[in-house]
Amino acid sequence: MSDLKTGIMGAVKHAMRAGDKPRLGTLRMISAAIKQKEVDERRTLDDADVLAILDKMVKQRRESVAQYEQAGRQDLADAEKAEIEIINEFLPQPLSDDEIDALVAEAIQASGAESIRDMGKAMALLKPQVQGRADMGAVSARVKQQLN
Repeated sequence: MSDLKTGIMGAVKHAMRAGDKPRLGTLRMISAAIKQKEVDERRTLDDADVLAILDKMVKQRRESVAQYEQAGRQDLADAEKAEIEIINEFLPQPLSDDEIDALVAEAIQASGAESIRDMGKAMALLKPQVQGRADMGAVSARVKQQLN
């Protein structure tokens, strides 16, 4: 079992003992998403897979917050923000802009990418390094920018 998955399961037990229902609900949702992916793919997930799931969950909640705020439902937006905070506890520290730029430059050089057509090579090297630590859309935009 991956370290990240073990940490999440431990947090579920701790929240149950503490009687923290909102936290427990979010942690159980994370746990269910991990188990669902394992069942679907018939394999045990590693930390990179779990990070991808957590990253996707945060992205979904950010989109929901924007929609709820636009609709004037601050109560629902606040609930989503609380879930984001709990999920973020299991994600690594986000990368700074300078760190992302350095990783992008390193990946472009290592992959030998020279134009936009070679972007996939650089992204393949970057994805495991930035997963869960930066928005992949923003990283992709920076790769394009540096390749132009």
